[in-house]
Amino acid sequence: MMRTAITLLLSFLLFLVSNAQEDTVSAVSDTTVLEEELVRPSTKRVYKFDVKEEIGPPVWRKMQQAFEEANEWDADLILLHMNTYGGMVTHADSMRTKILNSKIPVWVFIDNNAASAGALISIACDSIYMRKGANIGAATVVNQTGEQMPDKYQSYMRSTMRSTAEAKGRNPEIAQAMVDASLAVDGVSDSGKVITFTASEAMTHGFCEGMHESVDEVLKQNGFPEYEVKTYEVSELETFIGWMINPAVSGVLIMIIIGGIYFELQSPGIGFPIAASVIAALLYFTPLYLEGLAENWEIIIFLVGIVLVAVEVFVLPGFGVAGIAGIAFIMSSLILSLINNVGFDFEMTMPTQIINAFLTVLLATVGGFFGSIYLAQKFVTTSMMSSMVLSSVQKKEDGFVGVDAKEHEMIGKQGITFTILRPSGKVEIDGDIYDATALTGYIDKGQSIQVVKYETAQLFVRKA
Repeated sequence: MMRTAITLLLSFLLFLVSNAQEDTVSAVSDTTVLEEELVRPSTKRVYKFDVKEEIGPPVWRKMQQAFEEANEWDADLILLHMNTYGGMVTHADSMRTKILNSKIPVWVFIDNNAASAGALISIACDSIYMRKGANIGAATVVNQTGEQMPDKYQSYMRSTMRSTAEAKGRNPEIAQAMVDASLAVDGVSDSGKVITFTASEAMTHGFCEGMHESVDEVLKQNGFPEYEVKTYEVSELETFIGWMINPAVSGVLIMIIIGGIYFELQSPGIGFPIAASVIAALLYFTPLYLEGLAENWEIIIFLVGIVLVAVEVFVLPGFGVAGIAGIAFIMSSLILSLINNVGFDFEMTMPTQIINAFLTVLLATVGGFFGSIYLAQKFVTTSMMSSMVLSSVQKKEDGFVGVDAKEHEMIGKQGITFTILRPSGKVEIDGDIYDATALTGYIDKGQSIQVVKYETAQLFVRKA
């Protein structure tokens, strides 16, 4: 009996200890959860993205990366720190759509200016804050010289501003009057003046939630007493891409592309000119593709153009449809890659942009053409080539015996081209085949020729 009683007593004590341990673990677990719940909400995560440049492909690409980082970081707020005079309407539209579709609230702090495209982006945000002295508005679409664009551009911008304001509960009449000077808004402006608000005016008419002097002030006075900020940083790749899409750099790359192709056609088999052309093409198209300017079909046109030129040279010698079409495809691709079109829609592409792209490609092509001619003439005189070419003279008086002078005796004779001379090729004279070079231009196969001179072990001919 005694042993049984002791066993029951020990079992009861173990039961009590076990329950106590479970309660302790539960309490610790509950405490940890409570601590996490208390710490996480008090320190908010704010992702800051600066919009302090012209609105265009670079800032749009950076914004996509910034929003992706903000989502991965589980940010509580995205804050745009803005100071811009505007830019391209198409990219501003893409940016405002990104903001409207964001699951994370987006605020904007206008440090100084939110003009034109900047105004559209700001109105798309959930809250607008401005520094004293800042401005928002003046969203009329203009070209690069500041001249107002035709009404189809203004109509698109009016509609976009109006729908954006409606989506955020702001006055759509005021928003579209920021674009069109002919629109009057009672109590705000008379017709004939495009609306541009100061910070206080924007607050009065519902286009600003508050005036502050810094990002810190904006956050602390609007529900973020304690916060952690992560700012978007431009990568080295972004810097490189921005440099590569500079029109001057694009022009140089086009010169290398065209010059390399022409050089290789003039001297087939050398290799490095076409290699330089391929590398230049990659450096030309890749940054533009990443910027959203060069589309897949535009790059395909370039490749088709290269193939057609190759067919013209190696398969169908002459200068016919394939060659002309190939050159047209190459030029079109280079021009279209510099233009901000969407597929075959050029409605929102400004004429000045098309003209600038055309002139850039044209001037670079001319430069590449003449540059390749100059380099071809200088090629054999370089120190590198001189080490590969026999330059010593074997004089007769030194005991050297001359070779057959038959070719010298052919000067003045006539024959026909055995292949196309582009400018080098083969000719047939008196039933024999000789290497020859056209003195000027190209000579098609089967044309009558006359030998003009013999130099550097080569016959030089012209059309008879």
